[in-house]
Amino acid sequence: MPRRRDVLKFAAASLTLLVSRVGAGATAGSSILAVRVWPARDYTRVTLEHDQAIKYSHLLVKDPERLVVDLEGVEFNSVLQMLPSKILDSDPYIKLIRAGRNKPGVVRLVIELKGEVKPQVFSLPPVGEYGHRLVLDLYPAEPIDPLMALLEKSGEPPLKAESSLDSRTRPMEKPAEPPPDKPEIARLVTIVLDPGHGGEDPGAIGRGGSHEKNVTLSVARRLKAKIDATPNMRSVLTRDGDYFIPLNQRVQKARRVQADLFVSVHADAFIKSTARGSSVFVLSENGASSSAARWLANKENSADLVGGVNLGVKDPYLARTLLDLSQTATINDSLKLGKHVLGELGRINTLHKAHVEQAGFAVLKAPDIPSILIETAFISNPEEEARLNDEAYQDRMAEAILRGIRGYFARNPPLAKSKLARLD
Repeated sequence: MPRRRDVLKFAAASLTLLVSRVGAGATAGSSILAVRVWPARDYTRVTLEHDQAIKYSHLLVKDPERLVVDLEGVEFNSVLQMLPSKILDSDPYIKLIRAGRNKPGVVRLVIELKGEVKPQVFSLPPVGEYGHRLVLDLYPAEPIDPLMALLEKSGEPPLKAESSLDSRTRPMEKPAEPPPDKPEIARLVTIVLDPGHGGEDPGAIGRGGSHEKNVTLSVARRLKAKIDATPNMRSVLTRDGDYFIPLNQRVQKARRVQADLFVSVHADAFIKSTARGSSVFVLSENGASSSAARWLANKENSADLVGGVNLGVKDPYLARTLLDLSQTATINDSLKLGKHVLGELGRINTLHKAHVEQAGFAVLKAPDIPSILIETAFISNPEEEARLNDEAYQDRMAEAILRGIRGYFARNPPLAKSKLARLD
């Protein structure tokens, strides 16, 4: 049996060997490179960008409401020390956030909440300009109903949602043209405006530093104001701030408010700075109308990868939208709408293509809502980038889109929707 002194010598030698191996081969803990907070009415997102993958765990704590997140192998650095300053008083869901060393090798984040939330916590691999990201999405315990919000704003009574298949799927005669002394739109129509990108996803970036997400929101807000000032028309924004909305949620919001039209606003980009002009796209069931359209659709559909989507949350509806019997009729209506809008855009800017193009844009896949995607101009073209940042030009762009929408309704009056019953 070995003597105690020999055992201690062996243990000491083993410990020395272990320390030397760790010191030679291991790197310092993962560093948090940046923290970004995106508060919005729909939800608040907190993103922690770091230089290598980390292990994490989280739990909700009651009385008071808190979300606690433990990060393993993370250095407590100056970025984490600055966390409290990232939270605005106006944040709908977060009261404050702080970080500290919980135990050796573990940094703990404590997010004090303003109420009950349903958090989604997930990691994202490096993509684009981003490294590894840990995403904390704080959704309200009771999801916001966009239709109820719209009705509250307009003062209308609550309504039951109608069937997803409206009268476009049933054969009927074309309605007569409205009398000249009445509004060209005979009933209240709802138009959903979708400013492309947002939050973690800047979209295309011009040579002058302009972000597509800012241009699209500005144009969409101007268009909303014009639509809301038009008799029998109202509009809803899929986002009204700098935050990210997954593509499928944009479609869902349009269906929840029983939209008559869906208009997604973007700013194009290409590897050559000479590319220029405005374009209009609609969904295609049979492949893209050109290789450029296919390339653009792939680029826009990758917004979820950049913006960051929790792949653990599935959307069974969107996966089968192209099988819906109303899709073909909706695409035909989309083409009509796109033609009217493209014609009006051609009055204020060069057209990239003289016809409406088609491709598999995920954001256009509502089976029962005519939907178009507008590329207002090329932000990658220095001249057009300057115009896209000009308030007067943004206003002219919004006016042109509205004229196109009104022209579409003048030729294709909205059909009566099925009767809606009030909720008790």
